Amino acid sequence: MEPLRDYGWHFGIALAASLGLTVAVRTLARRFGWVAKPRPDRWHQKPTALFGGVGIFGGFLLAYLVRRPAGLTGGGLLTACASGMFLLGFIDDKFQLKPYAKLVGQIAFATLFTTFGLRLHWLLNPILDQGLTIFWLVGMTNALNLLDNIDGAAGGVAAIAGGFLIYFCHMAGQGDSAMIAAAFTGAVLGFLVFNFNPASIFMGDCGSLFIGFFLGGLSLVNFEIGARRNVIAVLAIPVLLLLLPILDTTLVTITRRYHGRRVSQGGRDHTSHRLVALGMSERRATLTLWAISAISGGLAVAVKNVSAMMAIGLMSAFVFGLLFLMIFLGRVKVYQQVASEVEANGRTLLPTLADFSYKRRVFETLNDLVLIMLCYYGAFLLRFDESTIMEHWPQFVRSLPLVIVSQLSVFLVLGLYRGVWRYTGMDDLAVIVRAVAGAVLLSTGVLLVVFGAERVHPRVVVINALLLLLGVGGSRVSFRFLRSWLGQKRAEGRRVIIYGAGDGGELLVRELQNNLDLGLVPVGFVDDDPQKAGRMIHGVRVMGSSDGIDRILASVRAHEVVLSSSKIGPERWERVERACTELGLGARRMRIALE
Repeated sequence: MEPLRDYGWHFGIALAASLGLTVAVRTLARRFGWVAKPRPDRWHQKPTALFGGVGIFGGFLLAYLVRRPAGLTGGGLLTACASGMFLLGFIDDKFQLKPYAKLVGQIAFATLFTTFGLRLHWLLNPILDQGLTIFWLVGMTNALNLLDNIDGAAGGVAAIAGGFLIYFCHMAGQGDSAMIAAAFTGAVLGFLVFNFNPASIFMGDCGSLFIGFFLGGLSLVNFEIGARRNVIAVLAIPVLLLLLPILDTTLVTITRRYHGRRVSQGGRDHTSHRLVALGMSERRATLTLWAISAISGGLAVAVKNVSAMMAIGLMSAFVFGLLFLMIFLGRVKVYQQVASEVEANGRTLLPTLADFSYKRRVFETLNDLVLIMLCYYGAFLLRFDESTIMEHWPQFVRSLPLVIVSQLSVFLVLGLYRGVWRYTGMDDLAVIVRAVAGAVLLSTGVLLVVFGAERVHPRVVVINALLLLLGVGGSRVSFRFLRSWLGQKRAEGRRVIIYGAGDGGELLVRELQNNLDLGLVPVGFVDDDPQKAGRMIHGVRVMGSSDGIDRILASVRAHEVVLSSSKIGPERWERVERACTELGLGARRMRIALE
C-alpha cells in the first residue's frame, strides 16, 4: 500500500494546485485581455481565457518538487525538457512564433532529452534510433497540440493516457515514474474541470506542448536506461496509449494535402469537428474521443498480459476498426471548395483518397485482403493454444497465399464488389453469405489438394468461415452503422412531426436526417395504425395517432407537420391541418415527382 499512498499524494497535490492556479490564471487572463477571440477557422464562438497550461504545468511542478522522487534519473531530465517545452509554448501564446521557430525549439529539447541515452530502442543502430526517438517526441508533441481543437479533447485524452501510464510504470517496478505520472494526471484533471464544454479557459500551446512531450517522454523513462525490452513493451504500449492523436494528425494531414491546404494552418477538419458535423453535440463528440482513448488504453493493458501472437491479432483488429472509422470520417464534408481544386468544367482536380478508392474499388479489395489475413490468422489463434500454435505456424505461412488468392477470386466472381456499402440491404447480405461460403469452400478444396487432408484442420475451416462472414458482412454494413451511431442530428432547425410511418415516412425521415440543408429535424411520427404506436424508425418514435395531434404537437414543441403518405384520407389530413392552423404551425405534403 505504500506506493499507492505515494501515488495518491502526488495526484492530490497536483490536482489541488492545478485547480487553484487555473482559477487564478483565468481571472488574470480575463482582466488583462489574454483571451482567444473567435475566428472563422477556429471552433469557439466567444472570447475565452488563455494560458490554462500554466495551471497544468504549475500543478505538476509543485507536486514534483514537494514530493520529489528519490533516485529517479530519467524523471528529472523529462521534467526539465518538458519545462522547456512549456516555456516554448508560453512564448508562442504570447508572441505568435513562426511554425519553423517552434519546430526548431521542439527538436532542440527532444535532442537534449535523447542525448543522455533515453531512446525508444526500436533500431539496433544508436544514431538512427536517436533520430527516430526525436521524431517520436516531436510527433507526439504536435499530435497533442493538434488534438487541442475542441473543449476537453486534448485534456481528457492526456488524463486517460496518464492514468494508464501510472499502471504500466507501477507494473514495471518503476514506482518513481508512476509518481510523476500521477502528478501529471492530477494536474491535467484539475485543468479539465474548467476546460470541459463549455470551456472557460484554454490550455494554449504552453499546455499542449508540455503534455504532448511529457506523454511521449514518459514512455521512455518507464524502463531502465539500456534495458533490453521486447517489441510489445517498446512499440505497442506507447503507440496504443497515444493512438488517437496519431490517427487524428494523420487524418488532418492527408485531407488537407488532398484539398490543397497547408498542413500547418488551422481549420475545422479534425476528428472532433467531423463528429459534430455528423450531428453530435460538442460534449458527445468529446466523450466519444475519450471512450476511444480509454478502449485503446485497455487494449494496451491486454496486450501486456497476453502472448505476442494474441497481442498481434488484437492490435491488428483494433487498428483496422479505427482506420475504418477514420475513413468514414474522412468522407465527411468539412471544406469549402477552393479555386485551385476546380477546373473550368467544375471537376475536382484533387479528389480525396476515400473518393478515389471508392470509385475504383481499391479500398474494398484492400479491405478484403486484410480481412482474409486477419480471419485466417484469428482462426489459428482460436483453434490452437499457446503451447501448440508454433507447431502449426509453418502451415499457416505456407497456406496463407493460397487462401488469399482463392478467396479474393471467389469474391470477384460472385459479385461481392457490385454493391454500394452505404446502401447495403438484405439482398446484399445474401450475396455476402454466398460469396463467403464459396470462398471458404474453394480455399479449403485448394488446401486439400495441395497439402492433403492431414494438414487441413476442420475447426480452423469452420472458425475461419465464421470470422470471415462477420468481417466481410460487418465491413459492408459499417458505413450505415456508423452513420446511425454517429449521425444523431443535433436539434437545430424546425422540429417536424411526420404523418405516416410507412415506407414514405421511412424515406422522409432518412432524407431529413441526412440532408441538413433542409433545416428540418424529425422529432416524431404520427400514424393511425395502433400497432405502430411506440415503434422506432431510424431512432424516431411513433407517438400516437392523429386523434391526439394537439397533445403530440405540444409535447414535442413541433414547428410543422409533414404528410408522407398518399394513403391517408383527406378528412384526417384536413383535421391535422386545422390543428396546425389553430396552433400557428405549418403543414406540408411530401411529393415525389419524375420530370
